[in-house]
Amino acid sequence: MKLFLKFVKQYLGTALLFAVFAGIFAFVFSLYSLEVEAVLYASILCAFVAINVIGIHFFHFRAEYYKREELLRHVELLNEHLPEAHSPEQEQWLAIIAELNEQCQQADLQLRSERTDMLDYFTVWVHQIKIPISVMHMELDEADTPENRAISDELFRIEQYVEMVLCYFRLDGDTSDLVSEKVQIDEVIRTGLRKYAPLFIRKKLHLEYEGTKLTAVTDSKWLGFIIEQVLSNAVKYTDSGKVTITVSADRTIMISDTGIGISAEDIPRIFERGYTGYNGRAEHKSTGLGLYLVKKACDKLGVQIEIRSKVGEGTSVFLKLPETIKAD
Repeated sequence: MKLFLKFVKQYLGTALLFAVFAGIFAFVFSLYSLEVEAVLYASILCAFVAINVIGIHFFHFRAEYYKREELLRHVELLNEHLPEAHSPEQEQWLAIIAELNEQCQQADLQLRSERTDMLDYFTVWVHQIKIPISVMHMELDEADTPENRAISDELFRIEQYVEMVLCYFRLDGDTSDLVSEKVQIDEVIRTGLRKYAPLFIRKKLHLEYEGTKLTAVTDSKWLGFIIEQVLSNAVKYTDSGKVTITVSADRTIMISDTGIGISAEDIPRIFERGYTGYNGRAEHKSTGLGLYLVKKACDKLGVQIEIRSKVGEGTSVFLKLPETIKAD
């Protein structure tokens, strides 16, 4: 019905013009005092022809309409499936559309090429910058002093931010480097814990984790990135208390802490890029990128993420792993 109304609206001017012509004929017939039956008979014949013509025209209108709807869903096939032109005006519009589509494709190819070059550059840069960072770590480890431990903590944060740069470009791109394989969840979690063990020790935080024998079909690298980012926040915003990790039978990983928590008004926006929230701004520790990247990585793997938190009581992050990877 809606489509027919669109059809009527498009040709309303033509219908009104036809009605005006019919009125003129009726007026002329009345001036010559023609019989009403002759006028009525002619009107019925015109109406019959008009109904058939309108029906056929609407059939073609509907077919062309659905073709355009299909093109809207698959714009990438625009040049190959453009409808035929039936008038000089349509020929011009189709030529304009084809030219614009060609320009868009060229711009897209150039953008992809530039992004690939940038990703290659940052990949090399990340590997190069890790060398002096590793050297500084070794120098600092030679003398266990409070000053060296403080510098080592800051150096560890720099190393995190360096890795986030590469993850940012990889996650925001349309390329996929997912490797679907059977992963031991316990191994991924313990790898993250070993990485953050020095921070747990220095901040004297208690860790509760009993391990798990569960497995999941996912990408171990990106799952590890998600867990490490959540652990990073847990350690960063917890000055005393503990961090608890549990894995339930349905492959839900829960990482909870007893830190400063997140205010209720901030929770709906914590996955937005650049959003730091009140506690993040107050503590001057948040970049607003960590949870944004976590959400992007979760979407990449098909992991459902939920965060529950209360200010002053702590935060719990729930990561529900799918039975198998859900790559785009």
